[in-house]
Amino acid sequence: MKRGPAERTTNPDGRLRWLSAFLLLGAAAMVGRAGYLQLARGGDYASIARSERTARRVVEAPRGVITDRAGTHLATSLERYRIDIAGVQVRYPDSLLRIYRQDIGRDVRRLETALRTKRDFYAHGPFTAMQIRRLRTMDGVYPRPIYRREYPSGPLARPLIGNLWADRNEGRTGLERFLDSLLAGVPGEAVLIKDAGGRTYESPGRVARPAVRGHEVTLTIDRELQEIAEGSLAAVFREANPRRGDIVFLDPRTGEVLAAAAREVDSLGAEVVSASFFGSSFEPGSTAKPFTAAALLALGRVTSTDEVSPEKGVWPVAGRSRPVRDDHPQKNPLTLARAIQVSSNIAMGKFSQRLTPAEHYEALRAFGFASPTGVEFPGEASGVVPRPERWRAGQEGISAAMGYAIQVTPIQLAAAYGALANDGRLMAPALIREIRDPDGKVIYRHQPLVVRQAVTPEVAATIRGYLALSAADSGTGSRAQVRGGVLGKTGTARLVRNGRYVDEHAASFAGIFPANDPQLVVVVRIERPRGGYYGGTVAAPLVGRMLRQALAARRTSLDRTRLADQGAGRQSVAARPSTADREPERRSWVPIPLPPVGREAAPAHEVPDVVGLSVRKATAALHRRGFQVRLEGGGVVQRTVPESGETMDAGKTVMIVAARPRAP
Repeated sequence: MKRGPAERTTNPDGRLRWLSAFLLLGAAAMVGRAGYLQLARGGDYASIARSERTARRVVEAPRGVITDRAGTHLATSLERYRIDIAGVQVRYPDSLLRIYRQDIGRDVRRLETALRTKRDFYAHGPFTAMQIRRLRTMDGVYPRPIYRREYPSGPLARPLIGNLWADRNEGRTGLERFLDSLLAGVPGEAVLIKDAGGRTYESPGRVARPAVRGHEVTLTIDRELQEIAEGSLAAVFREANPRRGDIVFLDPRTGEVLAAAAREVDSLGAEVVSASFFGSSFEPGSTAKPFTAAALLALGRVTSTDEVSPEKGVWPVAGRSRPVRDDHPQKNPLTLARAIQVSSNIAMGKFSQRLTPAEHYEALRAFGFASPTGVEFPGEASGVVPRPERWRAGQEGISAAMGYAIQVTPIQLAAAYGALANDGRLMAPALIREIRDPDGKVIYRHQPLVVRQAVTPEVAATIRGYLALSAADSGTGSRAQVRGGVLGKTGTARLVRNGRYVDEHAASFAGIFPANDPQLVVVVRIERPRGGYYGGTVAAPLVGRMLRQALAARRTSLDRTRLADQGAGRQSVAARPSTADREPERRSWVPIPLPPVGREAAPAHEVPDVVGLSVRKATAALHRRGFQVRLEGGGVVQRTVPESGETMDAGKTVMIVAARPRAP
């Protein structure tokens, strides 16, 4: 029996089963899709969401401070600000515009337009904290700190300190480059909020990683001596118009470089400062004679009574194209001491023939010549001492005894004279005295390093006696003398052009001061001065002037308690016992690496705002906070370095820059 049409279309159970299956499949698909999005792709979509609503920005780290040995800032990073204004967040645009016009005063119309159209506004500045102090409290205003490298002492010691690249916060020259990894600090990271239009806003409290300030570096440089050296060199260039000049002050006991100045004339005829005191070498002339004398004494090849003929000022030598000459011919036979005193080339050449090339070479190398000193500075030159197997009879040995055929740098010569002053101990020169991390903890402190015992204390004392004669009234360096006594040797060397010696000269003087308890080694070299060119008439008087200025200065590294009158009844330098025989001086040095014992840090204080005060009131305010004060100018305080509001350890030096108000 066949079913009718009505029966075939009415089956509710079948339709319900199909509908249920469809719904179950749809629900399963939805659950599966949700699980896939949540479990498999959840992390990806969360990252996309975060990237769409936030942005990350690098937070610049301030570079570390560079100071001199007394704590005076030579390079610092001053905090400045740029201003970002989110137009849609500003609640009181009229008040913001008024304050901006009063405190900033630039791009006012552009800000007015941005506020009216609810757009973002950026003022790159840089602005000081005082300029933005009212703006930063207003809604929609986001100050962004930026840092500017500043050199408070201007051009002072700039070849040493160096500078940064113009387009990035990296050291380009000098110590800024050499210590870049320490000074640069560690950049931070900030999280910004983005709106639907992609505009970013500061998000207080959402700093992913704070920036870490760079390390603080204290140099061995004495600002007073550096000013004396640079000022004296500039005066020489004004008076004698030389082509180049170098000055180095060194502490012979520690190897610390107290001052280094260099100036030269470039290819365009302009005077420029340079770092040739570390990077350029020269033939030292007669300032090298004491080292040949030291070799002769150390090997017992000469006695105090041995004499040689001065040949009336002209000595023909087999194998040399020209005879050896003396600028100051002598008539009577010369001892080694007298040869140093009158700076006789002939006598030193004759005495040097008692040394083999290997002995002479090793003696010069023992004083550090032909090797970089390792001073903390990029591009140090090593100098030249020819290998002994290349020395020819009558040539290199005699030339080296006169200070030719070898090349040294000013810092090498200063270190070598430091060895003579320090009982034969050659000290490694140093520029860095101390390094502190951002928390103020000392991570490095210079410890004097003895490179080697170049000669015995007895030989060094004898050579000091020769240098006393050389700088005495009857010697070539008499014009370097000051109260306390100077030991030293003059030098006058011919210059080389295109491989040949020409009739141009460099005047030099290497001195030790004071005579009985050396605290300073001074090396001066003036190349091609106008007028006189002898070391005794150009370089020695310059050393005397600088030492007198150092003695008159208020603050130098000279220990004046040890500079009591040494004139009347002073014991002969040659006869006095070497310092090796005395009770060793008690000094406390921090070894490297540092011991685990903790060091109590000096309390930190905020630098007060003294701008606009008189120098006297400002000084009193800073002293009350525990700071030392260095004054530049006089009258009313214009600014301080560091600026007000910055935190610094008690005992550090704050520089006051002051000027007298102009008459109306």
